[in-house]
Amino acid sequence: MNEITLKAKTKSIAIMVARLCEQLPVSRINNPYISQIIRCSASMGANYRAACRAKSTKDFVHKLQIVEEETDETLYFLELLAEFNEKQRATMRDIYKETETVLKIIVSSIKTAKKKLGHAGDGNPKSKT
Repeated sequence: MNEITLKAKTKSIAIMVARLCEQLPVSRINNPYISQIIRCSASMGANYRAACRAKSTKDFVHKLQIVEEETDETLYFLELLAEFNEKQRATMRDIYKETETVLKIIVSSIKTAKKKLGHAGDGNPKSKT
């Protein structure tokens, strides 16, 4: 997936999440989860756009790691909302799959960029010189 497609995909996920949240009933449980998932799903795309403007490979990796965290957080809040909103589970499942795909791409991109920096996939230098 190229940069333009991934920008569009992350924006689409944020929009799908927002539309889903508009359909969820107001409740003591839903409200805080809705606030969180709206923030993290939008942050996913915003931080990916920032990563695309990174000043260096190291900066790119750092910003992609933020995207990874926000994407994983989006998945987590989808899981929580699904527990309390049975009627919307099918929609949530579709959003979850799209978000999971983005997460896999981001993790793969981080690994590739770290190799470019001369680091192992775990973030530790391959050699100490």
